[in-house]
Amino acid sequence: MKEKYYITTAIDYVNAPPHIGHALEKIQADVLARYARLKGMDVYFLTGTDEHGSKIARTAREAGAEVKKFAAQNSKTFKELKEILNLSWNQFIRTSDQKKHWPGVIKMWNALAAAGDLYKKTYRGLYCAGCEGFLTEKDLVDGLCPIHKKEPELVEEENYFFRLSAYGKQIKQAIQNKDIRVIPESREREILSLINTGLEDVSFSRSKEKLAWGIPVPGDDSQTMYVWADALTNYISAIGYGQSDVLMSRNFEKWWPADVHVVGKDILRFHAAIWPAMLLSAKLPLPRVLFVHGFVNAEGQKISKSLGNVIAPQDIVSAYGTDPFRYYFLREISPTEDGDFSQTRFLERYNADLANGLGNFTARVATLVSKRELKKDFKLMDLIVEQRIKTVQKNIDEAMRAFRFNDALAELWELISFGDGYLNEKQPWAKQAVDVDNALFSLSVLVTSIAVLLEPFLPKTAKKISDAISLKGKMVEVKEVPKLFPRLEQ
Repeated sequence: MKEKYYITTAIDYVNAPPHIGHALEKIQADVLARYARLKGMDVYFLTGTDEHGSKIARTAREAGAEVKKFAAQNSKTFKELKEILNLSWNQFIRTSDQKKHWPGVIKMWNALAAAGDLYKKTYRGLYCAGCEGFLTEKDLVDGLCPIHKKEPELVEEENYFFRLSAYGKQIKQAIQNKDIRVIPESREREILSLINTGLEDVSFSRSKEKLAWGIPVPGDDSQTMYVWADALTNYISAIGYGQSDVLMSRNFEKWWPADVHVVGKDILRFHAAIWPAMLLSAKLPLPRVLFVHGFVNAEGQKISKSLGNVIAPQDIVSAYGTDPFRYYFLREISPTEDGDFSQTRFLERYNADLANGLGNFTARVATLVSKRELKKDFKLMDLIVEQRIKTVQKNIDEAMRAFRFNDALAELWELISFGDGYLNEKQPWAKQAVDVDNALFSLSVLVTSIAVLLEPFLPKTAKKISDAISLKGKMVEVKEVPKLFPRLEQ
């Protein structure tokens, strides 16, 4: 049996359409999923949308829209990213799906209740609508939510609470023992620091009078589940948790625990504290890895509606193509730190790396091979080229294991640079050149190897190269010289 690989993204909040920050996470997860498939693993890739909560109800009301239709319309825009960004996810889960998602949420709630970890009390606290969560005084910076830079509202109501405080020691031990790996280490230190200050019980419901848009609490129609209690469960509801169907139950047993949760730094505490506590309470295995990425700015500024700098992924893709978009966000932006989208830098990367680098090298090799028939089975592979390919394969694998997408691509572009140097050294176009067939065969192997290694990152480009240049034993066939990336003017 193949080794399984279950990867998820955070499910996106549908109070607004997607921007380039959402795209970063989806592309990162897609690369991990595609690379796992390349390694021969059995992959399941989940994404979706988070559709409940007071913020969505409020935004829909302000837009003059019925909340269910509003959520459905915005969810559709996130689902469309599959084609726009060429994503390979297996399932798109929606938390408003009463057939697929709700049974798992209800089962989880009942499991927490059976463990004695849910209780009801009157609570007075600071609520941030942006976070869809309660904050403590120590969470605030100058009286404001550190993420949304707004003063939280004072809320007093009777809610159900989850006994998060009971699981601090177990979660800390799981993280320190690497039962849950938190990547990067800076985020691990951050969550351990939070745990050391003492985890407090968290509100797990809202009054139905205050929030009707959500999943009702089982057995108490006066309460609606807190959006995070609902949303986090998507990782298991999507693969069959809570379903009575035997096949779906087996599906859950096959895929859980998640091998990787890909999430943003702003929701670290929900995934590294609340979610593990819920799983421990329900006696379910913990996820293996939390990979935490940073934010994307635009031209050096935080993306926000008020600044008018929200960039839709489809705007860039329609102008330059999917693979240049993917390449920029994987190569230019650190996998774990904040990054920046710059139009100038995008064009520089495009021309230097894609047009002059990969595109030019591939076209040079294809043109030379197409002019010379390489069909006789006597050619030899240059050991220098063969060894360089193996070294790069090893280095890329190490980089991918550490979630360093930018380093993996840097290795691949070093291979392209090596190929250019090898081509210039051998000069197979010159009359005095020797071992021309062997050199061109070695270059053909190099190009096809680059296409294979490139597939998780730039899948459309990899296919164009593979379709144009193919190897059958020691025979090389060039169907056409691929035109990959025409140069762009600033």
